[in-house]
Amino acid sequence: MVGIDALSRARDALARHDWQACHDLVAGVSVDEPAVEAQRLDLLADAAWWLGQVEASIEARQVAHGVFESLGDNRRAGMCAVWLYQDHCLRARPAAASGWLQRAHRALDGDTDCAEYGALLLREAEVAHGEARLDQAAELAEQARKLSRALASADLEAEALQTLGRVLIDAGQPKAGLANLDEAMLLAVEGQLGPYATGKVYCSLISACEELGDLRRAAEWTEATATWAAQHPFAIFPGICRVHRAVVLERRGALADAEREATRACAELLESHLPNAVTAYAEVGDIRRRLGDLQRAEEAFARAEELSGRVCAGTALLRLAQGRLEDARRLIASCLCDEPPERLSRTRLLPAAVQIAVATNDLDGAHAAVHELESIARRFDTPMLHALAALARGRLHLAQGNHSDAAAILRSAVRQWQELQVPYEVATATTLLGQAQTEAGDDAAKESFAKARALFEQIGARLDARGIDTPTRTRRPSGLTDREIEVLRLIAGGRSNKEIAAELHLSAKTVSRHLTNIFNKIGVTSRAAATAYAFEQHLVNRRPQ
Repeated sequence: MVGIDALSRARDALARHDWQACHDLVAGVSVDEPAVEAQRLDLLADAAWWLGQVEASIEARQVAHGVFESLGDNRRAGMCAVWLYQDHCLRARPAAASGWLQRAHRALDGDTDCAEYGALLLREAEVAHGEARLDQAAELAEQARKLSRALASADLEAEALQTLGRVLIDAGQPKAGLANLDEAMLLAVEGQLGPYATGKVYCSLISACEELGDLRRAAEWTEATATWAAQHPFAIFPGICRVHRAVVLERRGALADAEREATRACAELLESHLPNAVTAYAEVGDIRRRLGDLQRAEEAFARAEELSGRVCAGTALLRLAQGRLEDARRLIASCLCDEPPERLSRTRLLPAAVQIAVATNDLDGAHAAVHELESIARRFDTPMLHALAALARGRLHLAQGNHSDAAAILRSAVRQWQELQVPYEVATATTLLGQAQTEAGDDAAKESFAKARALFEQIGARLDARGIDTPTRTRRPSGLTDREIEVLRLIAGGRSNKEIAAELHLSAKTVSRHLTNIFNKIGVTSRAAATAYAFEQHLVNRRPQ
């Protein structure tokens, strides 16, 4: 049996964040008095949730909801339903989550002056936000904010501010959105919030910084949040913080450290927060792809897709690295279809869409993706988005044969990424700059390639380092350019146009143009004759067997 005194001690344990003590006080017992039993189950659900036992929390909360409902305690029944909506979302069960949201509506119908109703408003705002009904989402969040001040509820106010902030950011008002997030964060750092509201505000601000490309701010808050999360050792928040830390480390070029953090996050979140576990696995896959570990990248992406039922955008780039161009094109198109146009979230997809479109000779598709990315960059006006757009535009100019334009904008992209201190993108932009310089006959190409290779090797991006071509300008038989010599060597190696395009990160159309120029310059009409010429001029080491 458990009595009122035990319940009181359990509440005290919960208040001081001793989740295990609270759990031990109320687990494994039963109470004949329904009102006391419902409270016991509610406390058990809270403790289990903080211990990362989300399924056990759901089980206890569902029973508590039924008892509260039978007692006519609609506020507590409604709050249980709100939590159950959220927890089924954590376990990626949208149908069950929707059902519990409807039960929360039924329980709180007409009772609009309580914190429970405010919690319901915020969940409705999150649903509207996810469905791109941004005006409605903002209105619901604003209602919750006004209610929080009438009730003097700091937790409700902070959650309302962070919800409104994220909606405003997605609506193209990043300054106003971040101002709301800053106000919510102020409540957190002042210690006015409970642990759930604190964790949610921390994570929301960091996610917003990552999306907008405010990398310094994201790194600063990631460390602050990790320190806070360490004080809640049984909570699910350390795993979420680890995902954010992995993103920061990856962008700073510490790929091996980033992989370790993201891998740990996968294990920590798998049984508690499925959407973030999916994010962690996708992050692991992307890091491994950059490290050149394609097989293990495949495993990580497959696990993410198994858990979510959706394709990872990173898988499309993996297919590109594997030379599976049509698969890459199909996958990135599917990912883009899942995201509404002109949304900030599409900036995770559009650079990959440009790269894949160029590789598959879809220059119209590449142009459309670049145009949209530039439009989003102008709308949100952050340094990282402008850098992404510059890199994408440079890639497109290069594929179109606009070498001088490509070189100019890629020099700008290199500078922008250097200022952001993102070495992988610096190296990528420098590689493309070297290609543009090569096509323009600029001797600076050799230096660009050397810098890019050194940077890729420094951060461990082995696949990219191997893919860099440092052209030699010592011999140019028949007036061939450095790029044409490289293409001719690959032709002599038996590569198809598609394979050459994938290896050199060019479009098939550009490769075809090079081939025409080569044939005209060396006076041949077939690939076999071009191959023979390459061996005669000692451009390759030996004839194929």
